[in-house]
Amino acid sequence: MTAAPGRRSSTFTRLLRHGFTDASAAERLLDSPELAPLRDDPVLLEALGGTADPDLALLGLVRLLEAQQSPGARRELLDTLIAAKPLRDRLLGVLGASTALADHLARHPDDWQALVMYEAYDLHPGVEEFEAGLAEATDPVSLRVAYRRCLLSIAARDVCGTTGLAESAAELADLATATLRAALKIAEAAAPEDVALCRLAVIAMGKCGGHELNYVSDVDVIFVGEATEGTDETQAVRAATRLASHMMRVCSETTVEGSIWPVDANLRPEGRNGPLVRTLSSHLAYYQRWAKTWEFQALLKARPVAGDLDLGAEYVAAVQPLVWKAAERENFVPDVQKMRRRVVENIPVAEVDRQLKLGPGGLRDVEFAVQLLQLVHGRADTSLRSGTTLDALGALAAGGYVGRADAAQLDEAYRFLRSMEHRIQLFRLRRTHLVPEDEAELRRIGRSLGLRTDPVADLHREWRRHAGVVRRLHEKLFYRPLLDAVAQLATGEARLSTEAARERMVALGYADPASALRHLEALASGVTRKAAIQRTLLPVLLGWFADSADPDAGLLNFRKVSDALGKTPWYLRLLRDEGAAAQNLARVLSAGRLAPDLLMRAPEAVALLGDGDGGGLDPRPRAHLEQEIYAAVRRADGAAQAVTAARGVRRRELFRTAAADIVGSYGTEEQPAEADQGALVDRVGGAVSDLTAATLAGTLRAVVRDGWGDELPTRFAVIGMGRFGGHELSYGSDADVLFVHEPRDGVDEREASQAANKVVSEMRRLLQIPSADPPLLIDADLRPEGKSGPLVRTLTSYAAYYRRWALTWESHALLRAEPVAGDEDLGRRFIELIDPLRFPADGLADEAVREIRRLKARMESERLPRGADPKLHAKLGPGGLSDVEWTVQLMQLRHGASEPGLRTTRTREALAAARAAGLITDEDAATLDEAWVLATRVRNAVMLVRGRAGDTFPTEPRELAAVGRYLGYGPGHAGDMLDAYRRTARRARGVVEELFYGVAER
Repeated sequence: MTAAPGRRSSTFTRLLRHGFTDASAAERLLDSPELAPLRDDPVLLEALGGTADPDLALLGLVRLLEAQQSPGARRELLDTLIAAKPLRDRLLGVLGASTALADHLARHPDDWQALVMYEAYDLHPGVEEFEAGLAEATDPVSLRVAYRRCLLSIAARDVCGTTGLAESAAELADLATATLRAALKIAEAAAPEDVALCRLAVIAMGKCGGHELNYVSDVDVIFVGEATEGTDETQAVRAATRLASHMMRVCSETTVEGSIWPVDANLRPEGRNGPLVRTLSSHLAYYQRWAKTWEFQALLKARPVAGDLDLGAEYVAAVQPLVWKAAERENFVPDVQKMRRRVVENIPVAEVDRQLKLGPGGLRDVEFAVQLLQLVHGRADTSLRSGTTLDALGALAAGGYVGRADAAQLDEAYRFLRSMEHRIQLFRLRRTHLVPEDEAELRRIGRSLGLRTDPVADLHREWRRHAGVVRRLHEKLFYRPLLDAVAQLATGEARLSTEAARERMVALGYADPASALRHLEALASGVTRKAAIQRTLLPVLLGWFADSADPDAGLLNFRKVSDALGKTPWYLRLLRDEGAAAQNLARVLSAGRLAPDLLMRAPEAVALLGDGDGGGLDPRPRAHLEQEIYAAVRRADGAAQAVTAARGVRRRELFRTAAADIVGSYGTEEQPAEADQGALVDRVGGAVSDLTAATLAGTLRAVVRDGWGDELPTRFAVIGMGRFGGHELSYGSDADVLFVHEPRDGVDEREASQAANKVVSEMRRLLQIPSADPPLLIDADLRPEGKSGPLVRTLTSYAAYYRRWALTWESHALLRAEPVAGDEDLGRRFIELIDPLRFPADGLADEAVREIRRLKARMESERLPRGADPKLHAKLGPGGLSDVEWTVQLMQLRHGASEPGLRTTRTREALAAARAAGLITDEDAATLDEAWVLATRVRNAVMLVRGRAGDTFPTEPRELAAVGRYLGYGPGHAGDMLDAYRRTARRARGVVEELFYGVAER
């Protein structure tokens, strides 16, 4: 047939206008003999243009026509297609959305007639109608054909908009129910002897149990079996297992007609490692003794669907009371949230941004949030006990457990995301939750959802918008109604009752929910701008507080800070507008006592937690600290005022250091926890040591200036000792020091000595005066002759003493001596004086080594506190700080003269130098380093949590849990933390026995 001039151009344009992307191929298909009668029919083109993919629909139609068995059958299909709009929309809609169903129709060309019916009962079929549709299936192949025929009708109503998302998902679940029943009948027909031995119930779980199934999804089930009368239970369970296994194979195995879907029984007790079928009593015994929180969460959706429905109902009735007690379990909310985080962490990095189901802002976020609220409040409110996500969300909103606006946004987002998921799976009937990258596929999905102007761009925009809504709301959903319950602003809105709010606070881990609700009321009530901002912040902050070991303290401290800073214009603005500030504050306020105590004394230090001009949390260099303190000293009126200013700087910087330590240890949403624990220890030790040195330098200058003007009659230097000299101070450490002076030319030695002693006395007094700032205790007990010797000596006196009287322990102590304040030249000359003592040219004599070992052994036996568990004492216990430090220091005393790298006051540096010099193996060095870092972290944690120094793990459960959180252990894992500490310390002690005590002399 020859086309009329210009005809091709006109048809080509019409095809493009109707949404075809390959108009040339479409023209060829329209020219095929099968479509000749309808070549120019405008009704056909209009209907094709209304599909998700007109090219795909036209190709599928031609294939279906080609597959008809006779010209009469082909003519019947074409006549019905043109005459009956319902069939036309349904058939072409399916062909334009699913190549898999087009393939089915090509293999079974008469199945198009299943789409002709348009009676009322056909619009919303249930299990009974689907069972009728599957009734003639007698084997796996015929079951697959019948299943696809039923699926065809569901998809047709779905893509035409006759049913919505919820109805389509329910129909898919009903079809799955009918299919499981049909598959079980096939299995039973093959083994009637097994049927006689047992009762078998099939319990649907997951989306099938929740009546919200996808097109292609594993159908999650649990099997319950019981013996028939007179049958042995073991024999009955075996028979039931054979029937269940056969039923699963009927659905899952691949045949010439493909498979239906996998039947997954891994939600059963003990998962894939447990028996496939258990009796009801066996199920209950497991759930009562061994089940984890997620298993009760899964049982929310349990529904009997096949087999012995009476037994299935007994099972559901028996487990339901356990489900609604799950929220009473310890660490319930953290367990659920941790499982959600674990799901996200296991997504391959390349797929995170394409995950509709599991990624951030995905379907699972909505489902988890809804289930969490159901488990908390469903105990008392039976209206919440629906297995269907959207029904449950509606019930939560109706009961005031979720704000109506939030629920409406989540409902809309969930429907859109599920609809996307359905369209993606429908195309090839494959199980996937990934958004495709191919533009043609994205175009088809967009058009199927009604986005016709620019389908690809519009689809991406809508998807990201809805995912953003979910991301923003899914956690706040749990916390925001608490504020509505106490703020009582909107009239006519259903709110959480006092008891429901209390239940939710308890589930979050609050020990005193009544006080917590009072704090919320004080913070969020009223119509002021301040209260409005608090209502925006608190839903997120409550989540962060709940993620800590002591949510009550976090909320109380937040109220105190807010009360103190409530009238300042920048405070709430900082928390609202600077992303890091609010989370940093939440972490700091709920991690223990030290940081909040430091903050309460000067709440304006909150500014340090932001990203802007507050300086951030990076430690300030010592030179900058000294510069600030010296400037304050110059401005001050007298030494007392000057030292008060210096102590204020110290308090602020201690807060900065503690806050950085907490944030680095906990991590934030944007920045994971610091992986290098040694780096955290070094940062704290360096920052606190620099701060202590700067404070002493400022105090020294203030005392000299107040008593003698510009110049003291004697040169004066402060020598840091112990952990101070080693740059390893922790939050609660005293400043171990020596004081050295040297009379200036022409000054009488007695006058110089009196001046030096007065300086020391005044420095100690001023730094310990009770005030809002923490005291800095100066400890000079490591001086010659200890507490019996003079506080201050001249350099000449030190030289004379060390030359004649120095004991081994004093040489040992001098390993960590370093000038920290005062006259730099005098400090340098002091170090030159002591170097031959601490790094003897000939090393240590054997007697000196034995003396050090005796001292260490005596210290272990005498100084360990009575009643303390030695294995958990971070300082003096086996494998603790003392063990590691004395081992390293013994190597320094022995080899420091010949190995320059060992001439350092820092433990980790000296250990690394010893390894580089071959004095210790890499493995042993790593063992000691790990133990030292861990013990130091434990001491830092105890100070942060309790607000006072300590060398052992706390015994109070909340404090112990807080130490665990700081060290990276989640809720409920304090025992794991203690076990890990013991293992680490035990390994280190083995190295110490060998290297220090000479089990194998080196």
